[in-house]
Amino acid sequence: MTEAQALFPETYEQSRERFRNNLTAVRPMWPQAKLFQHKLAGDEDLTIDWIYSAATEGNEKIMLFTTGEHGVEGYVGSAMLQRFIEFYMPQLAPKKTGILLVHAINPWGMKHHRRGTAKNVDLNRTFIWNDGFDPTFNPDYDKIHTFLSPATKIKNITASNLIYMAGLFWRIARMGMRDFRYALLLGQYRHPQGLYYGGTETPEETRTLMELYRKALTDYDQVLQLDMHTGYGPRYQMSLVNSALETGTSKYFVKRFNYPLVVAATADEFYAIRGDMIDYIYALQQNEFPKKRLYSTSFEFGTLGDTWYGLFQSPRVMIHENRAYWHGTQNENVLAYAKHGFEELFHPAAKDWREKAVKDADQAFSGILKAEGYIA
Repeated sequence: MTEAQALFPETYEQSRERFRNNLTAVRPMWPQAKLFQHKLAGDEDLTIDWIYSAATEGNEKIMLFTTGEHGVEGYVGSAMLQRFIEFYMPQLAPKKTGILLVHAINPWGMKHHRRGTAKNVDLNRTFIWNDGFDPTFNPDYDKIHTFLSPATKIKNITASNLIYMAGLFWRIARMGMRDFRYALLLGQYRHPQGLYYGGTETPEETRTLMELYRKALTDYDQVLQLDMHTGYGPRYQMSLVNSALETGTSKYFVKRFNYPLVVAATADEFYAIRGDMIDYIYALQQNEFPKKRLYSTSFEFGTLGDTWYGLFQSPRVMIHENRAYWHGTQNENVLAYAKHGFEELFHPAAKDWREKAVKDADQAFSGILKAEGYIA
């Protein structure tokens, strides 16, 4: 097994145990570091875990690292978190820098290899600033809901794929590709078994992160957050995805970080999101902590690629997995096909993909940490 391969855990439990054991690696630099947990409601042993320590002499800045907002993406997130702990955390300056490392914001989704929570809630549609969970939001989603969420068992993969492609081209012909993707990805709050469902109230996972964000901005003059995601973008070039509320341009950050691919979470550069977690911390900073310095970004590790093939196949994979989860399949072979496609969309097994992902993360870690003054 290569060094890169060893970073990727096999199970949620394995990942969580490794993370908890990292407390011993943190304490030589931050002797007061502690492991905290939020246990999710229910009978399963599912926890959001984080390691926190204030700076040893003065709280000038804090390093905030988050993973697993979309559960199944937590495996890649765990790998990058471990990489950070082993190679970049030792370069930080604990006298003036606090540390907050968060493992598995969505532990149910990570354990069960789903993107959403046990209630099918996409947590990255739940970080809403003041506006509430409006069930009438994004009415265009209704135009594609029955296409995205067929309420029947998957009987035959070939037939399902053909029906999907025919339905996709028909809807794109009617709506246009831009409007179709906008309606699909923006978020919706009225179809509990649909894609990108944001729920009807703020989930406990979201509340937990909101509290951590507030503490970070209250206690520190500068906050740097790196958040891990997978799925969209070029297969062999990780994207840095900035908040739509970030005032700096993508070109500015390409130069600042010496990193080749930076985009904003807007319809023009990436795709628009309502209830985005990174947008929330920016809104919190701008509205309540305007004198604090913040930079927050997502590492988005592309999987199927940003070609037409990737754009067409990503929804198909998500539709099949979601349909199989809610309505079942004709047999185990069909189920395995649906699950395998979903894993490859968010947690690729290919050795070359994983090695390139780590290489891209290294370049971004180094560029961002230096530019923001966290390492020399």
